[in-house]
Amino acid sequence: MESINSSGQSSRLDNIDRHIIEAMRKDGREAFAQIAEQLNVSPGMIRQRYNRLVELGYLKVVAVTNPLMMGMRTMAMIGIRTDGRKMLQVAENVAKLKEVVYLVVVSGRYDLMAEVFCKDDEEMLKFLTEKLAKVEGIRETETFMHMKIMKEIYF
Repeated sequence: MESINSSGQSSRLDNIDRHIIEAMRKDGREAFAQIAEQLNVSPGMIRQRYNRLVELGYLKVVAVTNPLMMGMRTMAMIGIRTDGRKMLQVAENVAKLKEVVYLVVVSGRYDLMAEVFCKDDEEMLKFLTEKLAKVEGIRETETFMHMKIMKEIYF
């Protein structure tokens, strides 16, 4: 996902496309035959529509892991201020760090917001001091530790 600005492509989606997207959003393993039955169309039609939605970039089905179950007990959002001339280069370098699971260029007080998952506080401290602090072009960071996840959805 490069940009969040609308390109008007959603108008090319009809009700069948929207139903397929919603069904896959709820359960990415739902059988095409089940979706077809709900819509009174053939499974082949659903397969074709699904393939087109994937090809056009509307849909991507992936496995989502639970970071807590995977041993990642320390999570944080980090606001990053950069030297403005180096903002995109900083973003590219921060994106390469394995602990960073989500990174966006934003407006406002910070230039970038990064979500970071680590095994524990010690690994988070090591990430902040030995990795993030060494990225050239970062002027300042502010770390917001996750205390409790209250809502988590996937589009």
